[in-house]
Amino acid sequence: MRIKIFRLIIFICFCILAGELAYMQAVRGPYYFNLSKNNRIRVVSLESERGRIMDRNGKILADNQKIFNVMVIPQEIQNEEKLFAFLSEQLEENSEVLLRRYRQRKLTPFTPVLISDDISKVKALQIEENRYQFPSILVQENYRRYYPYGRAGAHILGYVGKIDKEEALSIKDQEYTLQSVIGKIGVEKFYNDRLMGQRGGVQIEVNSRGEQVRLLGLKDPVAGEDLTLTVDQEIQLIATDLLTAKAGVIIVMDMKNGEVLGMTSSPDFDPNILISGKSQRDVNYLFNNKSSPMLDRATRGVFPPGSVFKIPVALCGLNSQKISQHTTYNCEGFYELGGIKFGCTHHHGPQNLIQSIAHSCNVYYYHLGLKLGSDLISQFVGQLGFGKITGIDLPYEKEGNIPSRRKSALSGKKWFTGNSLNMAIGQGDVLVTPLQLVGMMAIVAREGIVVQPHLIKDINQTYVFDFPQRKLKMDSEIFKIVKQGLRATVTDAAGTARELHLNEVYVAGKTGTAQTSGSLDHHAWFVGYALGERKEVAFCVFLEHGGSSHNANQVARELLLKMYEKKLL
Repeated sequence: MRIKIFRLIIFICFCILAGELAYMQAVRGPYYFNLSKNNRIRVVSLESERGRIMDRNGKILADNQKIFNVMVIPQEIQNEEKLFAFLSEQLEENSEVLLRRYRQRKLTPFTPVLISDDISKVKALQIEENRYQFPSILVQENYRRYYPYGRAGAHILGYVGKIDKEEALSIKDQEYTLQSVIGKIGVEKFYNDRLMGQRGGVQIEVNSRGEQVRLLGLKDPVAGEDLTLTVDQEIQLIATDLLTAKAGVIIVMDMKNGEVLGMTSSPDFDPNILISGKSQRDVNYLFNNKSSPMLDRATRGVFPPGSVFKIPVALCGLNSQKISQHTTYNCEGFYELGGIKFGCTHHHGPQNLIQSIAHSCNVYYYHLGLKLGSDLISQFVGQLGFGKITGIDLPYEKEGNIPSRRKSALSGKKWFTGNSLNMAIGQGDVLVTPLQLVGMMAIVAREGIVVQPHLIKDINQTYVFDFPQRKLKMDSEIFKIVKQGLRATVTDAAGTARELHLNEVYVAGKTGTAQTSGSLDHHAWFVGYALGERKEVAFCVFLEHGGSSHNANQVARELLLKMYEKKLL
C-alpha cells in the first residue's frame, strides 16, 4: 500500500513538472527568447591592487597609480571594422596596430582582450558615452605600478608587466587573466604571490547595447600584501650616484644579520620605462644594449675575483695546517715554472702571511697554491659560499665557478700546473659573484659565523621570516690571523688600500685587480668590512673594466665617508 502511494506522489510531481515546462515553452517561450537575445550575462574581472614595496624606514619604493583600461569582448563584436575605426580615433593609434594587438591577445570568445591601458579619465568617459554603439567595449579602472626613485634600486625591485599569452596558458591558474600584472624580475617576481593579492569579479546582466540591467554577483578583490625591505634607500642613492657612468657593483650588508642595506648594479635602468611602454625605442635599448643594463651584476654577473681570492686560499692554508702566519716565501717579482715567468706586482722580498695579504704578493700564493692543490682549495672554499648560490631572495642568481683538477678530469680536460697558479690568485676559470665575496668577507669578520644575505624585512608589518646563523667548524684563530692582514692592507705603509685608512670608521679589506681577455682594462675590486658607531657592515666595490684597484679603493672611500656623514654607519 505504501509503495502505491509513493508511486502516485512521484507521478503527480512529474505531471506538474511537465506542465510547467510546457507552459514555459508554449506561453512564456517568446519572453525568454527575447531575454536571451537582448540581455546577456557578462563577467568582468576586477584586478587586485598590488602590494607596495618600502625600504626599512618606510620610504615607498614601488607604488600604484589609478589608470583606465580599454578592453574588447570578442563574443559581442558586431562590426569589427567599425569598432576598431572608432577605437583608433579615440586612442589615436593606427587601427591595424590595434587589430593586430587584439588578435595576438585573444584567448576565448568571452575573455576580455586588453586593447589599451593608462588612458586618461576624460578619454575613458568619452569612450563610455559611445558604448551604446559598441557594446563589446569595456572600460575598466585599474592600477599601474610606479617606482618613485626610478633607477635607484632597479635591479633589487625589478619591474612588473602584463602576463603574456604563453605565461597565462602555462600557469593555468584561475587567479591570472590577460589583464593580470605579474613580477618579471627582482623582488617583484620573487614575492609575486604575496604582492599580487586575489582578483575579484562582477557578474552583471547587460542589454544588447552593453548597458547594465542589474548586478547579479560581486566578489571584491583582495589587495596584495605590503613588503618592507632591509634596504636603506639613502645608501641606494649614494651607491647609484657613485656608479654613474661606470659599470660595476656596490653592495653593503649588515654583517651581524645578513640584511642587505644597499645593492646597486650599473649600468641600470628606470623600471618606469618598462611599465609605461610609451617608447618602444627605449624598451628595445634596455634589452639590446651591449652594456647589459638589465643584468644584475651583483647576483647574476660572474667575474674573476683576482687577488680578493687570496683570502679564502690563505684560510685554506691555515685550516689545513699547511702553513702558519709565520710561513715565509721570498718574492723576486716573479715565479718561474717550466721556463714561463708568472709575475707579481713588485719585488717584495721575504713575505709572511700577513704581509702577503697587505701587499697582495702573487708569488706567496703561487707557492701556497701548489702546496695545497686545486682539489683541496676547491673543497674548502665551498664552505665559504663559493660555487653555489647565496640563497638571497632574488630570482636567477648565479653560482659562479670554482675549477679543480678533479672537475677537469671529470669533464675530460687536462689540468696543468699553471692552472693551479692562476687559481691561487683568483684568475683562470675562477668566477664569483660580488655578493658571494661580501658573504665571504662577513664570515671572516665574524670569525666563522655564516649569515644569510636577504632583502625581506617584514610583510604587512609582520616579521614572518627567520634567517638562522651557523658557525663553521673551523678554529676562530685562523680568521683572526687573516683579519690582521686585512687591516694591514689599509694601515701598512706599503698596503694596497692606504686610501681607506680613515679616522671616522675602522676599515679592513682586500684589493683585487683581475685580468680580462683582449685589450679591455682589468676589473677593479675592493671587498672589506667597516665598523661604525651605528652599523658593522661587509661591503664590496666592483668596477667592471675599472683598471687599477686604486679606482675601486677611491669609490669605497667615498661610499663609507658619505654613509658616515649621513649617520648611516
